[in-house]
Amino acid sequence: MTPAIIAFVVVLLIGAPVAVVMAISGVAGVYSLGGERLVGIIADRMFSGVSGYMLIAVPYFIFTAELMNQGGLTHKLIAFNNALFGRIRGALSHVNVTVSLFFAGLTGAAITDTVAIGKIMIPEMKKQGYDAEYAAAITACSSIIGPIIPPSVVMVVYATLLRDISVIDLFAGGILPGVLMTLALLLTSIVLAWLRGYPKQAGTPIRVAVLAFFSALPAMLVPLIILGGILSGMTTITEASGFAAVYAIFIGVVFYRNLTLEKIWNALVTTVKFSGVVFFLLATSAVLGWFVTRSGIAREAATLITTLSDVPFVQIMLVCLLLIVLGTVMDVLPALVVIGPVVVPAMVSLGFDPLHFAIVMIVTLNIANVTPPVGMTLMTAARIAEVPYERAILASLPFYCAFIGVVLLLAAFPFLSTWIPSLLG
Repeated sequence: MTPAIIAFVVVLLIGAPVAVVMAISGVAGVYSLGGERLVGIIADRMFSGVSGYMLIAVPYFIFTAELMNQGGLTHKLIAFNNALFGRIRGALSHVNVTVSLFFAGLTGAAITDTVAIGKIMIPEMKKQGYDAEYAAAITACSSIIGPIIPPSVVMVVYATLLRDISVIDLFAGGILPGVLMTLALLLTSIVLAWLRGYPKQAGTPIRVAVLAFFSALPAMLVPLIILGGILSGMTTITEASGFAAVYAIFIGVVFYRNLTLEKIWNALVTTVKFSGVVFFLLATSAVLGWFVTRSGIAREAATLITTLSDVPFVQIMLVCLLLIVLGTVMDVLPALVVIGPVVVPAMVSLGFDPLHFAIVMIVTLNIANVTPPVGMTLMTAARIAEVPYERAILASLPFYCAFIGVVLLLAAFPFLSTWIPSLLG
């Protein structure tokens, strides 16, 4: 175990990509267990890490999201949500949150949400008198809803990596926590808007609101197609993701009529780049995960947790604290593939429900998207807003506290994660 830890720390400190860090530390760990006799298993583990049929859904989900971005969906969703919240003080702030809720059912990735919505909402919020750092903070924090509301790339990776729970249960389990995160952000946004006197907008006539709804409806049907097919058992996740991509091309070309061959090509290029990163992470994490299982690190982690406390709520809070600390130096997917094989078996062995802990872990890790110094979504939003990153961090603190409150609720009340999956049997 020691050679693996040394290799992990050294390679990470020299600035190598996380996938390379996991590959080298995994090889060192495997070699320390059985020498050259076990090194031959590395290629087999890497192949098995990316050969799952369910993983075909990952590039399809990414492709669908990119098609909707290229097809101008964001404008339709913003127009519809603006019709709903225009009369309320701080309207654009609330629209930012609710658009992310709708957009979450299309993207499955926080950074996509940040870029697509931020490029439209942040300049408009600045124009109407919102602080630039506040516009960046609310955009970045609301984009975290993306990987929680299904479909979610993070959940597909989790189910493939840990294999102790189905991705269908994860999708169903993420619905209520995603709604809770949305409500927490909306409440914080409403309070801050009144305290700071952010502007209202003119009310939208009923006719305009109805037209905005029907204009956005074909796009909003995408998550219903995906989830309806999966949760009803009519399609597999892979089949639903493929159909969603075909449907996205159809409405972009036929209904909205602004999805050109060039835009489809751009969506394909982005899909290949993002998918390559995800699959490389999965391949190398499979080696490290095999080593973690064989070395007994998970058992040692469980023992350490029980020595610190025998109270379940305290135990899960200790793990959440570890996840938040890890999130300060790693993005969500790398953090998941590094820590998941260690803490998940440990927590299950302590008696925690696998689905409950999976949702708590995914939500907590996604807070890393706005946790400095990495905080990729917050950093991206700050660049779009043309505001120093430090100011965006300070502006995000109220929303960060709201997220911590949601994590505490999810940790204390398992039914928030398990209720909807239980209804589906």
